Amino acid sequence: MSSSPFDLANESGYRAWRNAKLDAYPRSVDELIVTLADPRHLTPAEISALESRCARANMAIYSAPHLPAADKSLPKLLGQQLGLFRLEGNYLADEDGLSSITPAGDEGSVRGEFIPYTHKPINWHTDGYYNALDRRILGMTLHCAQDAESGGENALLDHEIAYIQLRDANPDYIAALMQPDAMTIPARMDEDNVARPEQSGPVFAVDSAQGFLTMRYTARSRSIVWKGDAVTQAAVKALADILATSEYILTAHLAPGMGLICNNVLHTRSGFSDSPEHRRLLYRGRYYDRLNFPVRPQ
Repeated sequence: MSSSPFDLANESGYRAWRNAKLDAYPRSVDELIVTLADPRHLTPAEISALESRCARANMAIYSAPHLPAADKSLPKLLGQQLGLFRLEGNYLADEDGLSSITPAGDEGSVRGEFIPYTHKPINWHTDGYYNALDRRILGMTLHCAQDAESGGENALLDHEIAYIQLRDANPDYIAALMQPDAMTIPARMDEDNVARPEQSGPVFAVDSAQGFLTMRYTARSRSIVWKGDAVTQAAVKALADILATSEYILTAHLAPGMGLICNNVLHTRSGFSDSPEHRRLLYRGRYYDRLNFPVRPQ
């Protein structure tokens, strides 16, 4: 029998891991917050504080309000100290690989065709769910340079908690969502024909080398095809119900100088409104790396 708690045959190992995970999981977003003197130069104590939160919830929120919030070196150098180097340079990203997430100013712009670059809410998802499996997004950072006049909060849920709640409901749902063709993102077309090819894959997967759990998911109902068998369809509905009602969901309002670091957890964004003084701007980094905290001398 596998020793992995994510092996459906390993019920005792799963129960021990599950109970420890739920006991440690934060019940308030305040438990995730770590104040940093300078994100570009972390102290051992700050690294330890971030690591302990990520061990509990696969995410942490940092706060450095005394520094210039619009300085893009803050999230980039912070990430590098925690093992995040391989940025996904998607075609809407800035030249440095980070993406400036703010409403597109001009009508008809390419960015304005994508919901993150509007004022609209974004439903539950993990980043890069449409990527090929050899380009999985494992780590993500989200740094607030300026918050909105109102709205723009992020709901957050560790994907391991979603796994637990779904497995507790019915282990067959987990098996269904681990199928290699459970979720298919159709090809995206542009004027030059295929801008992104069709991509199928599982929702939940276990890394073969290191044994950690990954998740690719979107709650969107358009431009997505779920496998048509009854158990997969039931699993998709059960997961949506969990994301609507889970007691473990944490909601964060990132103020200037605050940011999220995570192992690509589930998240949303509420709709928001801007003013000339409060035009929402966040810097997002998507990484092919998972958070990797440095070994510190004992």
